[in-house]
Amino acid sequence: MFDRMLSAFGIGGPSVDTVLDSPHAVPGRPITGQVRIEGGSSDTEISEVVLSLVTQAEHDDVTEFLRLVVQQGLRVPAGQLVSIPFQLPLPWETPITAVDGTALPGSIVGVRTELIVAGAPDTSDLDSVLVDPLPSQNKVLDAFGQLGFSFRGTGVEAGRQELEFLPPAQFAGRVSQVELAFVADQHELHVILQADGRRGGGTTGHLRLSHQEALVTDWVAAVSGWLCQVAERGRDDHDQQGQRRGPGMLAAGAAGGVLGGLALSGVADELFGDDEG
Repeated sequence: MFDRMLSAFGIGGPSVDTVLDSPHAVPGRPITGQVRIEGGSSDTEISEVVLSLVTQAEHDDVTEFLRLVVQQGLRVPAGQLVSIPFQLPLPWETPITAVDGTALPGSIVGVRTELIVAGAPDTSDLDSVLVDPLPSQNKVLDAFGQLGFSFRGTGVEAGRQELEFLPPAQFAGRVSQVELAFVADQHELHVILQADGRRGGGTTGHLRLSHQEALVTDWVAAVSGWLCQVAERGRDDHDQQGQRRGPGMLAAGAAGGVLGGLALSGVADELFGDDEG
């Protein structure tokens, strides 16, 4: 929540207070709330009330990824309060900023408000939103916790979030870091992994499935099996270069045998880059 005088109007101008119904959100579901504008010492004509969603990860610049005009041609009488209810759709690939209700360090998603008068915008501070993972994404993150991964940080590159982890202790010396990315829409979830070896280079893994399939997948078995194969390949980098580009599949347990496994390379190369070798 913020409450500030808008500099575009000078002393005695209106103030704005954006109130979210809840600080928690989930990708694919709207954020709701109200923009409350309290009139100043004189009537004010506002051409547009604009809400935007912005994100910032680690030391990255603030990036706007959704912009919505919630009101046009608004007259705010002196000394009166005008409330504008809104629904702000949250894109499916909105960065995750909280897990189990706890904020992830260095990752921010917020709602920013602009009032535009005579073509001059006045931008507010951010109302932070805790974006929880989808249930299907949370199953993957739970497996990372069970396997002993340590969260290292997060970054947003080319519009997609990458969650960075240190591998479990048994892989120390063979795998330096594992990055996890999700690509989601209403129907499907892509789980994309990249493991960086101690000797340089990287190996990627990609699995595409429905949200319902993700909920019944044995992610502990899927991720640990993939990581074991990555570590084994890392023991002999030169002999295994050709195999890294192959269509190899790693076992991934799922109820009813729905899934075939985590495929190396493929789509993941486009997202993480082909730095194998």
